Amino acid sequence: MSTSGDEAFIAAVKPLVDAMGGEMLPPDEAGADDVVLVWEGVDAVAVRLPQLADSLDHILAAMERRKGKPLADLDRKAKQEVVRILEARGAFSVRHGVETVAGALGVSRFTVYNYLNREREA
Repeated sequence: MSTSGDEAFIAAVKPLVDAMGGEMLPPDEAGADDVVLVWEGVDAVAVRLPQLADSLDHILAAMERRKGKPLADLDRKAKQEVVRILEARGAFSVRHGVETVAGALGVSRFTVYNYLNREREA
């Protein structure tokens, strides 16, 4: 995937790629939708970005890790905060986003819509 000069660059971008749920691969294996990162004039690594629905699952898993427990175990105020963060990140523009988030939070779709409406009215 890299020459020795690219290794530091690849190590530097890996946490970002991981946070997005992406996959790193050799530049010569890049597909049309992959992003090839160039370092010092040379193709260093290709990044395969996840589908939006996969990104939402990845974001939810990361939020659980950050909170230290399943999102369904959070109190109402914390769940409202999660919905606010997810809305800012575009989670509800993904097909079935509300259903996915509701399932992760252990609430109904109606409750998620209430959280969203409450935030918009504030």
